[in-house]
Amino acid sequence: MSYIVGPNVVRYACTCGLLKPISYLYFCRYCTQLRCSFCVCHEVDSNFCGKCSENIPSSEARIKKNRCGNCYICPSCEQELSPRIASTKAPAEGEEKVVTKKMYYLYCQFCRWSSRDVGIPDQSTVTGGWPERENVHTNRLQELIDLYKAIVVAQKQQQEKDKKKQRGKFVSYTDRTGVTAAALRKRIGLPADLTHPLLKSKPKEPEPAKAKTEVVKLPDDIFTKPLNLMEVTTIEQRLLQPESQPITVDKLFPVHKQLSIKRTLRCRSCEHNVSKPEYNPSSVKFKIQLFAYYHIPEVRIVTVEPLRAGKTSELILKFTNPTQHQTTITFWELDLEKQQQEVNENKMDQVTESVDNLSIAEKQSFSLSSQPSSLLSLSSRSPSIVVKPRKIAETPNCSVEIPTSNFILPPRDDAAEYDDSGDTHNIQDDTKLVKWRKSNKAFIRLNITPNADLPLNTEIVCGFTMEHIYTNAITGQQDKKEPQKYKHKLRVFLTLGQLVGSE
Repeated sequence: MSYIVGPNVVRYACTCGLLKPISYLYFCRYCTQLRCSFCVCHEVDSNFCGKCSENIPSSEARIKKNRCGNCYICPSCEQELSPRIASTKAPAEGEEKVVTKKMYYLYCQFCRWSSRDVGIPDQSTVTGGWPERENVHTNRLQELIDLYKAIVVAQKQQQEKDKKKQRGKFVSYTDRTGVTAAALRKRIGLPADLTHPLLKSKPKEPEPAKAKTEVVKLPDDIFTKPLNLMEVTTIEQRLLQPESQPITVDKLFPVHKQLSIKRTLRCRSCEHNVSKPEYNPSSVKFKIQLFAYYHIPEVRIVTVEPLRAGKTSELILKFTNPTQHQTTITFWELDLEKQQQEVNENKMDQVTESVDNLSIAEKQSFSLSSQPSSLLSLSSRSPSIVVKPRKIAETPNCSVEIPTSNFILPPRDDAAEYDDSGDTHNIQDDTKLVKWRKSNKAFIRLNITPNADLPLNTEIVCGFTMEHIYTNAITGQQDKKEPQKYKHKLRVFLTLGQLVGSE
């Protein structure tokens, strides 16, 4: 039995209106809604080097320009450089006897570039001492950075003064929450110390740049000398070292490896985490992983008959229940306009229901997101921007005959995958709908009819609304001991292939 697979064959409609495969979606169990990468807030959890797996604090990573201090990449092909050992003979100190020393140099195993090609001397230790190319414009750049930082601080300070004038006789934010003024200044980027020089005196402005009247003349043989492309750097190689931008390959120096990050994804509506990785950089596990693949029934296309305009074809779909709870699948018509209105109306109700289950501290942090914009900049957590639902751009050109009956998917059982003794679930299925089932999987038969006015080789797209019973087994709800069940609707779009001619 073959499956029709591909990145855009089966797509689910996110709450915001984008169509994504189930492997690209998240499921917020507090809002009971699908979330894509645009519906979640991305936060940097930790910085680490992908080669040496060293954790680096955010402040230190900012100083090092988000690069590792010990690992290097090749300036020619951008692959990782490895240290190589070379034996050299040198006289011992105070003796005439010659001893063998181990020296190290950097070598690229992909393009065979080495640090010896540009004249970098070998080092006696493997972890450091590699010379760095100095930037002649370092002082100038630092003066400009200090100037713009001071301008930003002055602007934030002026905005804070304007907000205090607007609030007038209202109760201040610090009086309600007990947050100190020093903490507020630190939150918005101002120095916590009132005696800081940035708050009292203006920074010294650097000297303005002056254009040179005399420039270096081009060599006389610039148009006659043959050009060797093997000695000239490419655009990518020059942009990899923007401070020097070497023109020839003999001036390429090793580049520090860029740091990688681990991201925490947070729902923009209820501010709960949908994905949180482990802090250890060598670990691939997650503390929280609310991927839709583990909560939403997966739909796959098994077989589809040849598609002809105006004629009914049979479509076989495979439904898989990934959860530990039994669910019921019901089909509905794909009414995009009505479904969009339901999402907009129920969105705030679902968020309000999820807030009722939070702790007191979480409720306080959640209530800050509903404050006026004049108080948002002073909150302990900057609120996220909620993505407004958009109209789905996909227009189906094939009708689906919606079944009148539903079917049940048993919970997932890993041991049942290797059990050929038969199905132990006594489920009375509609033989017209369910073709075959095993364990937590069911093969469903649907009748589809492409539109009659479609030309040949047209891509056929159909869709339906799937309703399933989601069991929310969140721990920590003291008032609700039993798992809560919700009817969750989502829209599924199927790309079936191209339209063929008549028999």
